[in-house]
Order: sequence, then structure tokens, then C-alpha cells
Amino acid sequence: MASSSDLLPDSLLLNGREFRYADIQQYPATTPFELNGYEAKVLDFCRQWLNGTQDVALHTSGSTGQPQPVLMKRHQLEASARRTGDYFDLGPGDRMLVCLNCEFVGGMMMLVRGFERRMHLTIVEPQADPLALVPSEAQFDFASFVPLQLRAVLAAGHAERLNQMKAILVGGAAVDASLAKQIRQLTVPVYLTYGMTETASHIALRRLNGPKPATAYQVLPGIHVAQDNRGCLTVRADVTDDQLITTNDRVKLLDAHTFEWLGRVDFVINSGGVKVQAEKVEQVLEVALAELDLPGRRVFIAGRPDERLGEQVTAYLEGEPLPEDQQQQLLSLLRKRLGKYERPRELVYVPQFQTTPSGKLNRLATLQGLPIATETKE
Repeated sequence: MASSSDLLPDSLLLNGREFRYADIQQYPATTPFELNGYEAKVLDFCRQWLNGTQDVALHTSGSTGQPQPVLMKRHQLEASARRTGDYFDLGPGDRMLVCLNCEFVGGMMMLVRGFERRMHLTIVEPQADPLALVPSEAQFDFASFVPLQLRAVLAAGHAERLNQMKAILVGGAAVDASLAKQIRQLTVPVYLTYGMTETASHIALRRLNGPKPATAYQVLPGIHVAQDNRGCLTVRADVTDDQLITTNDRVKLLDAHTFEWLGRVDFVINSGGVKVQAEKVEQVLEVALAELDLPGRRVFIAGRPDERLGEQVTAYLEGEPLPEDQQQQLLSLLRKRLGKYERPRELVYVPQFQTTPSGKLNRLATLQGLPIATETKE
């Protein structure tokens, strides 16, 4: 329930310290505390926004290539914040936990939503379990997590704190089978987001729990989507400044407002002339690992050069090699559930995957100069 107008925020909490908006507008002249680098960057953005900046410089995450600069206009971010606020009925006095990296669009848009909807902002530096950084009695109405954070929050026993919220967003990476199972036990509505820097964060949502978890994304009101000749999603709306954004995401467009995400067109593997979508194989692999009581292990699928097939489907697993019996069980499950050309022909173990500054898996960097521990061929 939103607080009354006399309780509207005039300050925010950043890493447990209160900063008044009037002082932030004069930042750094009025800063009473010594700040670390992250706090300084957050306050600098807040200063710019509160003082009415009309242009905001962002960078893409870099998960599929080099991070690219993107210049957004204030009205694009305002439109995105308004749409999310309306959808979740967020308003004056509601309490928001901001634990995503505010140097990227996901975290920055949480700040914008807070300012535009006059919400109480509690900002913590990103870490695996952000609720560990706030008092146990602190309650929130809205939060957004990356999957790694949500897994850690649940592992720490914070499910009841989550269930007190109006809604939770999760995005920035795929939700694997084991985490999806945990999410279905929550009563708070949890939504997987679809969007990108160029669309000022999410433009579509998919409900992960409740009586009927969704398999397709629902496009938010006022967002216009279509497909190009590759079957990839295109987006046009106020959040794109009415410019057509063409993505590399292959989708199945069910109607003008609903689509199923199939995977990245640049992650398609051509194996023996058969096109294999890497993300589909990843989902089967993650379910199989969960069934073998190995949930949460990071994996991805990519093609490796092959003289006969052109590319062979290869599974990359983070960490130490599995025991031989588990490897054979895993390969057996994959043989049963995947087509001949979809099955990974090798399991490649990598001590640690590379990630982008925003915490996303960086496949390209991981594949370059792999420090491979061992390989298992089918």
C-alpha cells in the first residue's frame, strides 16, 4: 500500500547512508561522506537526473560483442518508467530495492522509476545476496534481480521477505530449470524481462509463477513489435524515440502482443547443414543437470569447427569435470531428449567463465583462448 503524500521521499538510502535530494542536486559540493567509486557514480547520475538532464549516456552490456555507447533521451527513459509503474501499480511512497548495477540500463532504470513514481529508494552495491546488506526488518514493494542474485537470496532463506512485495523482475540472463522450480514456490508475482539498452530496459514480460506460468512474453502496452526477414524481433515505440530497432533475437510471433523467444540468430550452429539453436540445447542440458542433482552449474552451447559437419555442437560446463558415472548419465539423458544433430558431441570443462562488467556470461571471451581442464567426447 502506498504511503500518504506527507510521507513522500525527499532522500534515498545508498549503502545504508541517507542522502537528501536537495544535497544530491549539489553533489559533490555537499557530500558529507567519503564515497567509493560505485557510490560516486550512482550519486552523479542522480544529480544529473534530479537537475533535469535531457540526455543520458549508456553502454550495452557487451554479452554478444564489444560494449557500444548508446545516447538516450530523457523522454525515452520517462516513458519506460511510466509504463512499468502503470503495469505494476507502483506509486508515491512505495519502497524499491535497487541492487542491480546502476552503470547499466537495468539498474539505472530502477533509479528513474523511483524518481518518476516518487518511491522510496534503497540502493545497495551489487552482490550475490543484496538482502544481506539491508536490515532484516526492511520491507520492499518492488525489486529487480539477476538470476544469480535471486538464487542467492532464496538460498539465504529470504523467501518470506520476497513474498511481501508487489512484484519482482528477473533479467539479464536466462533462468535455468532449478531456479525456475524455486520461483514457482513463491507467492509474489515474478516476471522474466525482455529488453535491451536501446529499448530503455524491458518492453515485454513473462510470468514465471502463479497458477499458469507463461511460456510466451507479453508485450507492454504501446510497444509495437514485428519480425524481419530472418524471423528476428523488431521494436518501435516511444522508448526507442519512435525509431525501428532490429534485434538479433529469433522469435515466434503469436500475435501483435505476444511472442516466444527462440534464441539469438548469431548463436545458431550449422551442424551438417542442420541449424541448431544453442539456447534450446542449453535448456535441455540445464534440466538434465538438475535431475542429476547438479543445479545451478553454469553452462552454454556453442559450435566448434569440424571437418565433416562444419560445426559440431559442444557443451561448455563451468568448474571441475564431473565424475565419469555422472558424465555418462548426462550424455545418456541428452541422447534421449535431443535430435541427432542437436546432441553435444563434446563436454568441455572451463575453470571459470568470462563475464561482462554487468555480470552477464560473455561467451565470446570465454571461447577465446580456453583454459580447458578436460574434454569428454560422446
